[in-house]
Amino acid sequence: MDFQNYIRTIEDWPKPGVSFKDITPLLADAEAFKAAIDAMCAPFADQGITKIVGAEARGFFFAAAMAYALGAGFVPARKPGKLPYKTISESYVLEYGENQMEIHEDALAPDDRILIVDDVLATGGTAGAKSRLVHTCGATLVGYSFFIELSFLEGRAKLDPELPCSVLITL
Repeated sequence: MDFQNYIRTIEDWPKPGVSFKDITPLLADAEAFKAAIDAMCAPFADQGITKIVGAEARGFFFAAAMAYALGAGFVPARKPGKLPYKTISESYVLEYGENQMEIHEDALAPDDRILIVDDVLATGGTAGAKSRLVHTCGATLVGYSFFIELSFLEGRAKLDPELPCSVLITL
């Protein structure tokens, strides 16, 4: 399936100079969305993944569906103040700003095998923050899975080069 047919580019959103990759056409098409989830899960099907960490907001769509498909738990990584229990946090820089990401302090355990999932790998900021959160909890990071990689932003350079990084669309 040519997943690029399900991506719409919105220029100058959310800020001037940003070419936003809109995934809502993919999400609205049941067959295409299922095919994307299946393809993103395939490289990790036999890796014993116990939890998937996904970032808000669009990363939740892929991460939760993949957690279900792989029989794993889902751990939401959110912006500050969005989680109700005690949290740990990491700061990061993205292509148009800075922020922090938090997870509940008890979300991951040392015996967990973690897959980090997001819709887009851009600067690598959010994925890097999630990686640091996984390591802080003492869990094992198994790899990364993204629907889109914006390769010109070189975000992959911020990821652990020893771990697999699966991407369906490279732009």
